[in-house]
Amino acid sequence: MIERTLEQMTDMLGVECVKVFSKSAARDILIKGISTDTRTIRPGSLFVPLIGDHFDGHAYASEAYSKGAAAALWQDDHPHPPEGMPIIRVKDTLTALQQLAKSYRKQLPVRIVGITGSNGKTTTKDLVAAVLGSAFQVHKTKGNLNNHIGLPLTLLELEETTQFAVVEMGMSGRGEIELLSNLAEPEASIITMIGESHMLQLGSREEIARAKAEIVSGMPSSGLFVYNGDEPLIEQALAERGHDGLRRIRFGSGAGNDLFPTDIRMDADGAHFQINSPGYPELFIPLLGTHNVINALAAIAIGEAFGVSPEGIAAGLRSLQMTSMRIEKLTAASGLTVLNDAYNASPASMRAAIDLTEQLRGFGRKFLVLGDMLELGEHEEQFHRGIGAMLSPERVDYVFTFGRLGRFIADEAAQHFPKACVRAFDDKEQLAAELAAIAQAEDLVLVKGSRGMRLEHVVNVLLA
Repeated sequence: MIERTLEQMTDMLGVECVKVFSKSAARDILIKGISTDTRTIRPGSLFVPLIGDHFDGHAYASEAYSKGAAAALWQDDHPHPPEGMPIIRVKDTLTALQQLAKSYRKQLPVRIVGITGSNGKTTTKDLVAAVLGSAFQVHKTKGNLNNHIGLPLTLLELEETTQFAVVEMGMSGRGEIELLSNLAEPEASIITMIGESHMLQLGSREEIARAKAEIVSGMPSSGLFVYNGDEPLIEQALAERGHDGLRRIRFGSGAGNDLFPTDIRMDADGAHFQINSPGYPELFIPLLGTHNVINALAAIAIGEAFGVSPEGIAAGLRSLQMTSMRIEKLTAASGLTVLNDAYNASPASMRAAIDLTEQLRGFGRKFLVLGDMLELGEHEEQFHRGIGAMLSPERVDYVFTFGRLGRFIADEAAQHFPKACVRAFDDKEQLAAELAAIAQAEDLVLVKGSRGMRLEHVVNVLLA
């Protein structure tokens, strides 16, 4: 994490926007780390009071000081900073946080890989970190800290000795990824895929592709751009930006890509696969689903580009440590198998999870628990009905839905499933109770929905 004196931090922020309580005293105060939340204060940290729609961090500065914060940023338009607490006055605390992160990043020799995409960002981040981690000291985005606050905090957590940082970049509208890319200045970037997430904000997949292509904004002209070659909208969006000098590697399922799988085999532990690149043994990832094999190709491309051997790449993939709730395969005490994919949902990720469930063998009955997919805009009903229409009673046995939009899935599925095998719920407790009553030890249950539906509650009931 960042360790600088308060005086050094004022220099990093720029003297034109900073006023220090005492320049001489600032030389003697060592800051160790940054916090925007009093619950995460560490001794010696700099407290950054952010302002939201329903909160103002300035109200908690005294508490932060009492818990060990060494100093705080203080926004100029706020009167009465805490008595006795060292402060740096800034015009805007969020902008100052971002500037501090950008300045710190420039002081480090770290090489940064940026990742974005409609689906698969976090999984690909974990895969890339695992591959690079077999040969280098690597830091990766924790959890889902991928926005205009989370990414600066990630950069400020880097150690001076970190060789690679793998950072996730999320967005809800245009211009957001451009900001993040300019802060991080990635040497290499990945776009995993273009889906239907954020249709509500952006209106079309073309516009989503343009927003994702902003990731190249902060890259050097000779940087490496790794992208899903099965999606023509990515190249179209990049051409519009005019970044012709970037080195490019295309990955995907199609044989026209630079990297593609030549064989995929699933078992209960994960996916075994081979690729078209020579010199590789059979590869394994402890993840289920063909879509995760495609995500792994992006990590392989990054590993190759930065000199990791095929053996090192294979070892990294095999040792993958995943962020939670990305298709976790869990086993209840009864023996029931649960696929927990309750972290997020879009039409693309929903289809991928259902395909995986259909492919898995060796189970009794298969249950789908599907919740609302949020932020899909005016076409939300159409997307949900499309999921219901793709379901087949020959491949899954029961369909349980939760939420207002989930009913559209149930309506379509009911047209070709036996009546008793499709059930729509507005009460999560009732859904969990009815499912737990009929699911048996040899069965398989997929739980999938947008984060706002909080379907992990159903998972917890099944496991208990």
